[in-house]
Amino acid sequence: MTYCSSMYRPLERVIIKHPNEAFLNQAHLEKEWKRFNYHEEPNFEEAVREFSDFIAILEKHVSQIDYLPVSSEVGMDSLYAHDPVKFTPAGAIILKSGKELRQPEAAVYKKFLTEKDIPIVGELTGDAVSDGGDIVWLDDKTLVVGRGYRTNDEAIRQLKEITAPFVNDFIVVQLPHDQGEAECLHLMSFISMVDRDLAVVHSRLMPVFFRQLLIEKGIQLIEVPEDEYHNLGCNVLALAPRVCVLVNGNVSTKQQLLDAGATVYEYKGEEISVKGTGGPTCLTSPVIRN
Repeated sequence: MTYCSSMYRPLERVIIKHPNEAFLNQAHLEKEWKRFNYHEEPNFEEAVREFSDFIAILEKHVSQIDYLPVSSEVGMDSLYAHDPVKFTPAGAIILKSGKELRQPEAAVYKKFLTEKDIPIVGELTGDAVSDGGDIVWLDDKTLVVGRGYRTNDEAIRQLKEITAPFVNDFIVVQLPHDQGEAECLHLMSFISMVDRDLAVVHSRLMPVFFRQLLIEKGIQLIEVPEDEYHNLGCNVLALAPRVCVLVNGNVSTKQQLLDAGATVYEYKGEEISVKGTGGPTCLTSPVIRN
């Protein structure tokens, strides 16, 4: 079986975590939201409603959805199932988050994958830290890794070694300081692949060489305006080529996607996405895209 080395091929199997298991209840959120650096305290009941709508969109296209279990070892950020692992054609790489509060998620995820008989091809060790949000497959043979506060040089060295059998071009992108160490800026904060030749980007945060590389590869860039960038407009999940999911309220980004021939689903993501700065790509860990 071939696992995932794409951000846009038709999504067949995905791992997510329900707010029932990640947020637990309102009392838990009240106690934890500041520690996990959310913008505001999420409303638990509304989060569950939003997630139900999000799942309904996924179910239209994805034949297998796996749910991570509740665990006392992890916190509310475990809702963002994308970050503790990254898939390659041969299976998963277990990462170790650059956000210390999230580091216990790796062991829980590893146990889950083992129980599901999903192969693990590597695991970060020692001082290496990396989040899944910093690792992007541009195409089946091109892997881009963001070097920032969540992914360090040692992780990049190990990732290059682990992915060598599957990758022809391994590209490192230096990430800007932007809003600082406490805020979460991932590589995927400013690029989402929606098709082989279509990407949603926020160019202001992109290194020139990387932006030029995308254009040289013939990738059309959909430019997310500043206000929509802060509403997670750059965080777009492809369910299939040019079929994608977006947090609602991103009018310009949505229109540009429609003009590029894309089908766009929207969900209200105030509680599950905006308050924790984790859009639809963060909420999902694609296992198989075929």
